[in-house]
Amino acid sequence: MEIQKELKLPCGVTLPNRLGKSAMSENMAIPGHAPGIEFVNLYKTWARGGTGICISGNVMIDSRHLGEANNVVIEKGIKNHEGLKSWAKAQENSSMHIWLQLNHPGKQTPKFLTKEPVSPSAVPLVPPLDRMFNTPRELSEEEILDIIERFGYAAKVAKDCGFKGVQIHGAHGYLVSQFFSPHHNQRNDKWGGSLENRMRFAVEVYKSMRAAVGPEFPIGIKMNSADFSKGGFSHEDAVGVAKSLSELGIDLIEISGGSYEKPVMTGASVKESTKKREAYFLEYAKDIKAVISCPLMVTGGFRTAEFMNEALKNDELDLVGLGRPLCINPNFSKQLLNGEDVVSEVRPLSSGVKILDKIFPLEIIWYSHQIQLMGKGKAPKPNSGVYGTIFRSAIDTGLQSIRRVRA
Repeated sequence: MEIQKELKLPCGVTLPNRLGKSAMSENMAIPGHAPGIEFVNLYKTWARGGTGICISGNVMIDSRHLGEANNVVIEKGIKNHEGLKSWAKAQENSSMHIWLQLNHPGKQTPKFLTKEPVSPSAVPLVPPLDRMFNTPRELSEEEILDIIERFGYAAKVAKDCGFKGVQIHGAHGYLVSQFFSPHHNQRNDKWGGSLENRMRFAVEVYKSMRAAVGPEFPIGIKMNSADFSKGGFSHEDAVGVAKSLSELGIDLIEISGGSYEKPVMTGASVKESTKKREAYFLEYAKDIKAVISCPLMVTGGFRTAEFMNEALKNDELDLVGLGRPLCINPNFSKQLLNGEDVVSEVRPLSSGVKILDKIFPLEIIWYSHQIQLMGKGKAPKPNSGVYGTIFRSAIDTGLQSIRRVRA
């Protein structure tokens, strides 16, 4: 089977198979922004599940700017390296590679976490998201350079602590993605305007990381195939960015799509014909595949081994990205690799109330809860309802808000 084949990256590292766990937020760091035993339990579970590469959820590079209250953070002055080393050891006695996904949320940080978020430009998120996220302040040149340096520092720490690679989160509306977008990035300096200028931030982030880790350590990027929103990052833009990063030497490009404003990555607004053929973004992959020399990972909508093998055989992608399926069935990859007749159990999630679904991103918090169950050494609950998740999220948000005010 195609999914069983190894994959060699440009830096010389070889992945054991063609199945990759795409990043899913864990949101379970212990005080000090450190990964505790829950991360070790979780990633050991996935290591036993047979997936070749396992990309972590958001690891933030600035403790002042979090996507969620319990994000792991890597920055100067935070003494959590022992926890990171323990987490990295979860890949031992398996062929799995754990990569850390490094991120800065930009404006996508809730009000109760950050009173003054930052972004390329002072453009707020659209209603009703503006109820949860403050209008951002435009970044200064000095701040941009500081963030670039932080990405490099975090990559070096990840390498030193034993992780086997890192990924830049350049998708789903976070800061790198905001720089890409003509809507969110309305700057008139060298960081905005033309595509060359809008991609400059990502290019400099990659160069900072590469200088920090050397030529033989894998660096990837997750980016949108398009934002699917008016005036946003277009598919043509995505092709141009992918081509430039590949030419610079990046080791793996993962494509997804959408943002909090347009959550296409969850299957929302995806055409029924696309859902039936699996792989939400595969139709966009061919244009990117045609201009890059590094491997391409496509994430979103894969359900069966038959379709995965066909897509790989047809050279439509090099790595199959799996996210939600591995949150409710951590052995899904092993079953696929063993030739079992298994289908992804992922199902649409909704409270039945549109405004509630927009305020509480169910496709994030429900699956995060499944992840947290595995972190506690428990089995996921694929049939659990959504209202319990909403209630837990509301309570947690309130408690975190109180803690921030008291702090």
